[in-house]
Amino acid sequence: MKFGIMVSEGPYTHQASDSAYLFAQAALGKGHEIQRVFFYHDGVNNSTRMTEPPQDDRNVVTRWSKLAEEHSIDLVVCVAAAMRRGINDENLAPGFRISGLGQLVESGIQADRLMVFGD
Repeated sequence: MKFGIMVSEGPYTHQASDSAYLFAQAALGKGHEIQRVFFYHDGVNNSTRMTEPPQDDRNVVTRWSKLAEEHSIDLVVCVAAAMRRGINDENLAPGFRISGLGQLVESGIQADRLMVFGD
């Protein structure tokens, strides 16, 4: 099965990002495909290399980058939401790219299921 994922909450304020990541890992482990992860609203905060969690905490941004690299997953950050939060190409973590809502729509069309994490 091919999944699209939308994350609309920040990495350390809600469990949505962790749940989305764990879902993606589990789906990949079962042989499914993650077509795209689209970060929307506060979810765009999952994409910034400016995040520096304490050494004993999980690094949510790095986890997404590694997952994308290992499984060729398209990590898309909503341009409008990113601009509102001061996120641009210069401060994106590896594996992320900025694009528009059309990428979310396309994911909803191309994937068998679009999973939504967050409000």
